[in-house]
Amino acid sequence: MKPLNVATKSGTVLNGVIFPAPETDTVVIAITGVHGNFYSNPFYYTIGDTLSTAGVDFIYAQTRDAFGQMEIVNAKTGKTEVIGSWNEDFTKSDDDVGAYIDYAAQAGYRNIILAGHSLGANKVIYYLSKHPDPRVNKFILLSPANIRHLTSQVSEKEKSLIAHFRESGRGQELLPFDFIGWLPCVADTAWQWLYADTLNNVHVEVDSDFSQVERIRHSGALIIGTYDRFTYGDPCGFLRNINDHMPTAAENTLIFIERTGHTYQQKESELAAAILKLVSGWRTETTVRG
Repeated sequence: MKPLNVATKSGTVLNGVIFPAPETDTVVIAITGVHGNFYSNPFYYTIGDTLSTAGVDFIYAQTRDAFGQMEIVNAKTGKTEVIGSWNEDFTKSDDDVGAYIDYAAQAGYRNIILAGHSLGANKVIYYLSKHPDPRVNKFILLSPANIRHLTSQVSEKEKSLIAHFRESGRGQELLPFDFIGWLPCVADTAWQWLYADTLNNVHVEVDSDFSQVERIRHSGALIIGTYDRFTYGDPCGFLRNINDHMPTAAENTLIFIERTGHTYQQKESELAAAILKLVSGWRTETTVRG
């Protein structure tokens, strides 16, 4: 495991990690979700060790919201920036995803598999809906985030305060409460969570807006734990609903990890084995076609 720092086109430096395998042509890039970092999601270690031991590189791709606040030096301007979940702009998420894909392409990988967990899965959807990137071979969506479930607990009083901050020119000020109960953030970021469709791209309801999902031309796999609590009690139906709206639905693989939740507690090895099986099959397909 080695540190991997990549810079976005705007110069923001993202701190990731790579689990290298010797002389491989395949990499899995895993885009993390909000607060998706080394400490909060230990299941990534199991995936990284499993894949690299089997001859597949694994990049734990922390994005700008991996921590609450992080101080970095912009690679273009040389100026200090404080990034994090506290002031995230969702519209920049494709810049983050693209930075890791650029790195992988420049490194010469033949097979680039783009994965994402939780809000990271939503970012993968957003990226692929905007960029039919031929450098990406397959996708893996792990436990996509049902944003409307997460924001359902925000009170009308809190919504009014968010609106007041923005209307009074204080959109970049921290709110006096933790948004969704645990996220200290500025009013502009809270507003995007509540009202922007940028990453609000998967839903429990069949007739909701799946326009981003419907634009994806890549195929791949969707994975969820059967105890995932962000799906109104039906994780399997939630995942099937997402896949049903994909043009590649018939080609995609759906995997349900039994008796585990959003971060795959106690089933880390099973998840890693499932991902390795997927990647091994896709790599064989590419070799046969090549």
